[in-house]
Amino acid sequence: MLYQVFEISGLACIVGGFIFALVRAVPFVRERRTTAAYHTLRVTFGRSVLLGLEILVAADLIRTIAVKLTLENVGVLGALIGIRTFLSWSLEVEIDGRWPWQRPEEERSIA
Repeated sequence: MLYQVFEISGLACIVGGFIFALVRAVPFVRERRTTAAYHTLRVTFGRSVLLGLEILVAADLIRTIAVKLTLENVGVLGALIGIRTFLSWSLEVEIDGRWPWQRPEEERSIA
């Protein structure tokens, strides 16, 4: 089914993002720049987790609509979307240091 393609894509995004983050961090580790390696790994992997979570939310929406639209399924979907949205916002704050709806610091100083 289509939702399974989205679920696999979301999972692949998270796993692939982790591998990509490791590859990006290795040069910093070789240069013994551990702080830069940690920051690169954290930000790169965090972004891939955010993208993966968004794809998984889409998979949940498709599955709920495609399988059986019952009140119980809609309730479970609402809970899953709420949890994943909270995780996404938490990751966004952790990575960028601000809420998703706040402007970056440099934009605020210009305005």
